[in-house]
Amino acid sequence: MTDAEDALPAPALAAPETPAQDLVTEPDAAAVGHAAATVAPRRRRRWPAFLVAVAVILGLAAGVVVWAPWVVPPVLRPTGLVAGPSTVTAITLHWSRPPTGPLPDKYLIFNDDAKVATVAGTVTAYRQAGLDPATKYQYFVVAVRSDRRSAKSAPLSISTVTPPVSAARLQGSWSVYLKFPAGSPKGSNGYLTWQVTPACAVGACNVMLRSTTTDWTFGMKLTRAGEVYKGQAVANLGPCGSGANAIPDPVTVKIQIRVSAAVAQSQVWAASSFAGTFVGTSKYVSNAAGYCNPTTMKASVTGSPS
Repeated sequence: MTDAEDALPAPALAAPETPAQDLVTEPDAAAVGHAAATVAPRRRRRWPAFLVAVAVILGLAAGVVVWAPWVVPPVLRPTGLVAGPSTVTAITLHWSRPPTGPLPDKYLIFNDDAKVATVAGTVTAYRQAGLDPATKYQYFVVAVRSDRRSAKSAPLSISTVTPPVSAARLQGSWSVYLKFPAGSPKGSNGYLTWQVTPACAVGACNVMLRSTTTDWTFGMKLTRAGEVYKGQAVANLGPCGSGANAIPDPVTVKIQIRVSAAVAQSQVWAASSFAGTFVGTSKYVSNAAGYCNPTTMKASVTGSPS
């Protein structure tokens, strides 16, 4: 062998062949993703209902807002209940609609735990009339949606207006006490029954007074001026003398009373007490049997409904 042959490199040995089924290669992620996209669209996985519920609970616990269309929004309690203008027999109240969420179908209004009205869910005010004057009422409101009720609103107390005593209506049956001074020439202390009928359908006005007590039966018109009523009439309160010597002795009766208090009574501002004077004056009368001198009797008068 020459020197040139000695300098030639040794032939490279071929690596042993590995069967194809034994080859393990790492797939290219980009290529695989592209191939999957071009071969078939991705299907949306349908999650079981209990897993969705768990996800909602976990999301809420983590402070994540999860939209859950199957959850029915609560019926929110009405707020902001306030009083509006009141009158002698009516009140007004207002409240606020829910700040968020759906409106209720309707509102129920309660007065002292009794339902008095139902209004549409778009309405936020109510007026109730036909109430007693000078009276306090308590209201609350409940919202309703799909037959589901909210909690009661905070209660609200409202009072109707108190009219003056001069606006009181003088009416009905009265027990009247007459008190004569000591030594009065005619009459003695005692009770009378008066029936008072107003000349108007409502409110305060002139009245017709009728005394129905035995031996003190008479009637007269009392003219009203504010809380004061006065009038006069001729009454037969008894003869002068007695028996065969009795002489008819008509008495001119003058009455003046002032209403001193009033109360609410079946939606009416009604007088509840009065005080005043009763004056009876008789003229000189005579007949063949004798005569009677003129006299005047005065008594204080107090009255209360009977």
